[in-house]
Amino acid sequence: MLRNYLLITIRNLIKNPIYSLINIVGLSIGIICCTLILLWVHDETSFDKFLNNYNRLHQVWVNADYDGKINSWNSVPLPTYEAMKTTDPDIVNSTVCDWGGNHLLTYGEKKILKEGLFVSEEFLEMFDYPLISGEASSVLDDPKSIVITESLAKAIFGDESPLDKVIRVDNESDLRVTGILKDIPKNSSFEFEYLLTWKLREQVNEWVAENRDSWGNYSFQVFIELSEKDKKDKVEANIKGLLTENGQDDIDREFFLHPMEKWRLYSSFENGQLKGGRGDYVQLFSIIALFVVIIACINFMNLSTARSERRAREVGIRKSVGSTRANLIQQFIGESLFISLMAYLIAILSVQLLLPSYNQLVEKELFLDYFSLEFLIFSLIAIVFTGLVSGSYPAFYLSSFEPVKVLKGKVKVGKGMTTPRKVLVTLQFGFSIFLIIGMIVILKQIDMVKNRELGYDQQNLISIQYTDEIEQNYETLKTELEETQYVESVTRSNAPITSIWSNNFLGWPGKPEDLRVIFTTVATEYDYTKTMGINLIMGRDFSRDIKTDTSAIIINKAALDLMKLEDPIGTELDLWDNKRTLIGVMDDVLMGSPYREVKPMFMIIDPNWVSVVTVRLSKHKELPQSITAVEEIFKKHNPAYPFEYDFADVQFQKKFSTIEMTSNLASIFAILALVITGLGLFGLASFTAEQRTKEIGIRKVLGASVSSLVGMISKDFSILVVTAFAIFAPLAGWGLNVYLDRYPLRIPIEWWIYPLTGMIALVFALLIVSTQALKAAYADPVKSLKNE
Repeated sequence: MLRNYLLITIRNLIKNPIYSLINIVGLSIGIICCTLILLWVHDETSFDKFLNNYNRLHQVWVNADYDGKINSWNSVPLPTYEAMKTTDPDIVNSTVCDWGGNHLLTYGEKKILKEGLFVSEEFLEMFDYPLISGEASSVLDDPKSIVITESLAKAIFGDESPLDKVIRVDNESDLRVTGILKDIPKNSSFEFEYLLTWKLREQVNEWVAENRDSWGNYSFQVFIELSEKDKKDKVEANIKGLLTENGQDDIDREFFLHPMEKWRLYSSFENGQLKGGRGDYVQLFSIIALFVVIIACINFMNLSTARSERRAREVGIRKSVGSTRANLIQQFIGESLFISLMAYLIAILSVQLLLPSYNQLVEKELFLDYFSLEFLIFSLIAIVFTGLVSGSYPAFYLSSFEPVKVLKGKVKVGKGMTTPRKVLVTLQFGFSIFLIIGMIVILKQIDMVKNRELGYDQQNLISIQYTDEIEQNYETLKTELEETQYVESVTRSNAPITSIWSNNFLGWPGKPEDLRVIFTTVATEYDYTKTMGINLIMGRDFSRDIKTDTSAIIINKAALDLMKLEDPIGTELDLWDNKRTLIGVMDDVLMGSPYREVKPMFMIIDPNWVSVVTVRLSKHKELPQSITAVEEIFKKHNPAYPFEYDFADVQFQKKFSTIEMTSNLASIFAILALVITGLGLFGLASFTAEQRTKEIGIRKVLGASVSSLVGMISKDFSILVVTAFAIFAPLAGWGLNVYLDRYPLRIPIEWWIYPLTGMIALVFALLIVSTQALKAAYADPVKSLKNE
């Protein structure tokens, strides 16, 4: 029986090559899209799950009431680390770590810059990254120890055993390798290639040791491990008042816990409540995957029911010789599953070929694990789901024919399925219209953000990490750089122009007592505005010739608008319980999120608070020559470190990586959905033209023109496209408004997007339908009428 079903299936595929190809290609594209999306979704939802106690780990966050709302952040005072251990018995452990950064690692003649973390000794007990050598409970106890990953050990030591070898860090600390970690998985929230001890950080950074007991400096990350997952609410209630209890009572603020299982997907807070994150993208693409697969399945259902006349006589004969309806359903479902299997095999081969390009697009290292249980389950679901969804409706429909009526020719097969087919085609175009509108809107949103006024000149601006050697030689280095014809200006600051690394409260005359506003903080020295290309709209910049400028302050336009100072220059502002004289107002500079308004900002002189050197290269010289000249001077005054730099415009572009990836994927899958819809429409148009061959022949004999015949065939499909547009365009507008509301700065969805999308869908449909309509209209009517 199975062999017979298989032979019939293959015979039908060969007899109808065009329709078979449309079905298989359509399903294949649908499965390709679904597989690629689900690989990305699986990776996003798998973050940190390789850690054994990942659902008991939490980061300590702060909710603070200011700026008229509750603001949330994940930097806390250093004493939080020790306080967590004694506040609640259900806190098993706590650890503190920095924000990560590049450090120079030297072994013999080898010098490399790699990213690492300063962590307290509990880190590997809580975050149990697999150790190849060493014990998690003791490997970080010695301040002079370092734990490195397997790949870093290979890079530094080659085939030598790394244990107990000494690595010099930042050209000042000799550290002994006490442990080797397996390479950190790509789906880890922490990214590092080595761990340094927190005790060492306190030794080499005086300000860290000074803040050991300070509850006023929010510059550290603290994590805790709970005894059980469901203890979160109870522990949160016990720790939330710690800040107030320790003197932080100028505004309402409290601790709360953010569980590790939500770090990756749910990290955005609005007024103290979670408001999405990457999880929204996971949901979005999961819906797109479902849309595309459904569109592909609709093709199969439409073509199968439309061409049911070709199978009607077969059904009648089979029933007349004893086949039951159940036998026929099994046969047709089997055919559908066979086609689904063929489509799946083609899809998986295509996915394997597309993965390198797809990985480059989504910036991941995704792969198909053919021997995993998950892959086997997905394969089974993909084949069975598409097979059943695609084939069940045609199977029940075809098997319902009455053999006597079919064999006598009294049943107009396929006519009863006209309305369901129209509904399915409308759904197909509706999904495609939804995706096309989404593609256009997201592209417009990206364009709006990218074209915002930056407030500074990005071109030819590079930043170099600050080091102790640069600090010792800074003035000489700056002078030598500016004396060359390749450099226009040099400055140093606490953060690159593309980032905000510090925020503080600031007071001004007339500020309401209950108003607390946090300001972006820039610590610099001289020539900051000159180097960055920032326009001063009032007052002056810091000057070496005026000694009092060390206690001066400069604000941006957003700060001036907030303060409403009529004559701002010379005003005394309150910062850290000290008065600073306002000497200048500069343009707003977009340093933080490009999706938000520029925050109020102030700038002060503090040469001891520096993390980066910024160099403005000459626009009149070739870039490679300029870089070479700058490199020579840096190597002269910073010889221990390799010369590495970042372009400001490149760093700025990284802010768009997520939304650009979203846009690219949405565009690709929208186009593919339209292609699948087009394939199905081609098949239906061909069938419709074939069904109406005799009618067209009669009309031609009676004098109908080719254009009128094409219009007649195209009209029905045009109505379906217009209906789909009328239903789905408003739904798309509503959904996209909800999506864009996550951005404080967003575009309005302009009216012209809707008719443009409708025209694209309509023209696309008419182009496909007209090819088949023209073919039928130009056919010789004599041939079609001879068959009567």
